[in-house]
Amino acid sequence: MDEGHGAERDLSAGGDPVDVEREDLGTTNGEPYDPERIDVVTKTPTISLMLSRLRRGTIDLQPDFQRIAGIWSDANQSRLIESILLRIPLPAFYAAEVAEPEDSADQWAIVDGIQRLTAIVRFVEPSPAFPPLTLTGLNYLDFNGSRFADLPGRLQTRLEETELVLHLIRRGTPVEAKFNIFARINTGGLPLTTQELRHALIPGRARELLAELADSAEFQEATDGSVARTRMADREMVLRFLAFRLTDPAEYREKDFDRFLQEAMRRINRLADDDVEALCREFRVAMRTSQEAFGKYAFRKQYEEHASRYPVNKALFESIYVGFARQPGMAGRIAAKPKRFLRGFRDLLNSDRQFERSISVSTGDPASVRYRFAKIGELVDSHGRG
Repeated sequence: MDEGHGAERDLSAGGDPVDVEREDLGTTNGEPYDPERIDVVTKTPTISLMLSRLRRGTIDLQPDFQRIAGIWSDANQSRLIESILLRIPLPAFYAAEVAEPEDSADQWAIVDGIQRLTAIVRFVEPSPAFPPLTLTGLNYLDFNGSRFADLPGRLQTRLEETELVLHLIRRGTPVEAKFNIFARINTGGLPLTTQELRHALIPGRARELLAELADSAEFQEATDGSVARTRMADREMVLRFLAFRLTDPAEYREKDFDRFLQEAMRRINRLADDDVEALCREFRVAMRTSQEAFGKYAFRKQYEEHASRYPVNKALFESIYVGFARQPGMAGRIAAKPKRFLRGFRDLLNSDRQFERSISVSTGDPASVRYRFAKIGELVDSHGRG
């Protein structure tokens, strides 16, 4: 595969490299919030109580989330269990009361500590979603090869009665503050990406829809499998397309791009089934069209016809994709005879400095967003007619 410049090579979660251009969203600040409304309480539930909440469904461990984030090895999980048995305090857990839907006031979303809690569940109360953990690689205790039932009763009791420190952000805390708090957390593991935070804190059908479309053959082929799944980079790109199909780019005025994507997930959760199906159809058609038109250069900068391939550019992805989705007839004609359109695209990159900046610098700025969508729309319209 050709390699461009400025790609993110994210191997931190043990996954695939990310062939996506680093993005400069610029300064995107939301409205200030009242610090008096930030409501965080510290609880000390026992492991037994946490498992009880899991059984009742009031804690969402999001198995797909912890898998994508890069699950610990059995040895690492076993050593966590050993630490508990040795009475070594664990780092604090962080959670938030789920704010939606309205009947979910008693539900918690675990944001920091998912893998620790997963290890505990696998050892004490395994299930089909969390296969049993057999202890291995222990440093101090002679229980290698053991499961929970194999431990002496006093150690089973010790584990179940161990108190965990959990900081819980209450439901009334402003959403922006909630995201800000979790974005600052780094207790020794990988800080969460913004899409991982959205996934954790905004439950609903949007989660499943983003996963479905990111895994689709159309997305994988159009992006040449270049967008890593490990930190939900692929799901964020899908979300950006859906967000700008739900909001006319010409009307975009949001100062905080992250908040814009948060609201898009909430809007997706509220959509009727027919509207979701229509978005899925548009997504798949626009993906196929883009791949047919651009080939291996889809969603990448291309200044010369046979230049080395640049990484995928997020701003180009959303603007080209939405441009094709908004004018499917024009896009279809472009895909059938793409050479003229591709020359126009290269000319736009080389001759329009404002457009080039709009996909490179301060890409979240409202003026940049509106400009790049407008120029791609004009390009699709003019070349789709010829």
